[in-house]
Amino acid sequence: MAKQISVFLENKAGRLASVTRTLGDADINIRALSIADTSDFGILRVIVNDPDKAYQVLKEAGFTVSETEVVAVQVPDSPGGLATVLEQMSEDNLNIEYLYAFLGTSGNDALVIIKVEDMDKTRSIFKQKGIMFLEEQQLYSL
Repeated sequence: MAKQISVFLENKAGRLASVTRTLGDADINIRALSIADTSDFGILRVIVNDPDKAYQVLKEAGFTVSETEVVAVQVPDSPGGLATVLEQMSEDNLNIEYLYAFLGTSGNDALVIIKVEDMDKTRSIFKQKGIMFLEEQQLYSL
């Protein structure tokens, strides 16, 4: 399981640039990101190399920030790779709130960041089924 930083952003020019500059100036590296938006605001979700520091510097810079626990699942980068994991999750009634993905470092896998309702149950089931997930430091050090 890992920490994800979520930032509430007004939907206006320059806000995303400001967040990324704030993180960059604090020597924080973005590993993955996703933006969900409406016409008035957006929620930026990021995985960074130092989530505790990112939370602090963004808060100090005046951003509305929260931390969320997510799981980073390693799936084969091939047709059906994600479907297999999602089907296994469905079999055990693991409800997904949202997800986003990016390529893994080996070129043979992808990493999927998943927010689920019950993290403890998810971790237990993943271990039982042999679903590969990254621990915090593995993800942050990519």
